[in-house]
Amino acid sequence: MSLEEDKQQTKRNDLVVTILLFCCALFIVSSVYVTTPLTSDFSKIYQVTPTAAAWPTSIFSVFYALGFLLFGPLSDRLGRKQIILFGLCTLTLVTMAIGLVESFQLFLLLRGLQGFMAATFAPSALAYVYDVFPEMKIPTVIGFISFGFVTAGIFGQVLAGIVNQTFDWQMVFIVFGGIYLGCSLSVYFLLPKGINSKREMLVKDYFKKVKQIFTTKDLLLTYLITSMLLLTFIGMYTVLGEYLSSSPFYLSEKGILIIRAVGIIGMMISPFTGYFIRQFGLIHVFRTGMLFSVLGLIAVGATQNLFIIAVLTIFFVAGISITFPSIMILVGNLGGEDRAVAASFYTFILFIGATLGPIVATQFMQVVSYFTTLVLLALLLAIGLMASFFINIKSGSRSA
Repeated sequence: MSLEEDKQQTKRNDLVVTILLFCCALFIVSSVYVTTPLTSDFSKIYQVTPTAAAWPTSIFSVFYALGFLLFGPLSDRLGRKQIILFGLCTLTLVTMAIGLVESFQLFLLLRGLQGFMAATFAPSALAYVYDVFPEMKIPTVIGFISFGFVTAGIFGQVLAGIVNQTFDWQMVFIVFGGIYLGCSLSVYFLLPKGINSKREMLVKDYFKKVKQIFTTKDLLLTYLITSMLLLTFIGMYTVLGEYLSSSPFYLSEKGILIIRAVGIIGMMISPFTGYFIRQFGLIHVFRTGMLFSVLGLIAVGATQNLFIIAVLTIFFVAGISITFPSIMILVGNLGGEDRAVAASFYTFILFIGATLGPIVATQFMQVVSYFTTLVLLALLLAIGLMASFFINIKSGSRSA
């Protein structure tokens, strides 16, 4: 094989791996959201209160966040591909089992296990990208993975709603189980094993790494910013949903979902983050994304025109979609050889923010107006933007 043919083959292989990682990110994170449109069904079928019917989402979230703290370090010990494949195989079995159970208690138990196993992907995938891809391609690949993460919030709800309306809620989990089976086979056959990153790591070594991470100023600032991202993202959509369902709009759940789906347009910028970083530098792209998000939030709250609101959410989501891959790259760079552990805490903090988002937004709405609530959420993002100016640019500016 000639040198040119070898380069073309490498490009094709990188493209296949990138698409595969994107698909895994999209489908795995969708599991967080699939129960959101099914809450009323759970309440009727299991004869539980609406609050109890929301437990499947909450329990998944709790165990999902906890799983991050385990599987990142394990990928150092056992290998990235091995952890990703193990997680997908287990997800296949657990997800299909959820569609077959009749007991609500067993259903909750399996949802917790599903959340825990879903956490195998994110920290392992971030470390895997650094292991396998050349430096110049890392931002682009992480941009695609991030695109899968942010799109899952809408994709999971829409697909679950369609399957539920066509068949029933059990079929939602059977379908996703089948998807995870396909992902498992694809990972097994198409995902390169990568470098031999297996390292012996005792418990004391792990805590030593954790101590080092949490005494690194730049990583702490990055985690502070991370805590604001999904908190404000989900908080905004929580507030917007309540606002659009009341006077003067009175939109139905379907209408609100359409407005939310418009945000996908803004998400489509995420895969191009790598190009922007090559042109303008990581830290500048990162701050620009944060600034777009801050201004977008305030603008969404300042208008009462439904069409303009939908358009402005695109700008807000675009800012968040640029910020996500940028901050993932920062964490990977700042984490160095311990990036799997650093990524574990990144994803843990990120999802804690997602859990707090609806709670914080709802509390704000009970005290102040819709516009003021969005301004307060924008202020949280602005604090993150200001914190970025104290991050050591050289240590976190791996350009591609």
